[in-house]
Amino acid sequence: MHAKRGRPRNVETQHAILAAAYGLLLETGLGSVTVEKIAERAGVSKATIYKWWPNKAAVIMDGYLYAASERLPVPDTGNAYEDIRRHVGHLIQFLLSPEGRMITEIVGEGQLDPALAEAYRTRYFRPRRAEASQLFERGIGRGELRGDLDIGLCIDLIYGPLFYRLLLTGDTLNDTYAQEVLSLVWPGIRAE
Repeated sequence: MHAKRGRPRNVETQHAILAAAYGLLLETGLGSVTVEKIAERAGVSKATIYKWWPNKAAVIMDGYLYAASERLPVPDTGNAYEDIRRHVGHLIQFLLSPEGRMITEIVGEGQLDPALAEAYRTRYFRPRRAEASQLFERGIGRGELRGDLDIGLCIDLIYGPLFYRLLLTGDTLNDTYAQEVLSLVWPGIRAE
């Protein structure tokens, strides 16, 4: 019986593909990334990429998330307000970083590419909403937030304005703005 050595080859190959997709995304922009270029940079065939991802959009989103996910930690300070404030702050820092700015390009391109739109909704936005939901659920569980909250609506009210500024108005997006939004929403969601 042979002992296994190191990580399985397919994990190393997948990481190489994700790193290649992410590197190309940052260097050339979304419109210039192709499966052929990803395969060439990763040193694999296009068939290898399609073995794990259904299309270009899926591998690009996974590459993006592979590199960027550590930038958005989910705080657990024991205080719902502080957790949400920090989470929003991390999101703003990320959105204003070079990696985060790619989200505007991805969302814009997704308006013309349904596969990309589905990929960013499934792989980026839904997981981020699930993370934010944890913060509200913990706050409800500790009695800090109203028990009858519509968590999805609360997320829209707090996080939606950030994306509105980022994607539509171009107005300043910073911690001060986020604090103003949170201060307006908080009285309506906290437990009495």
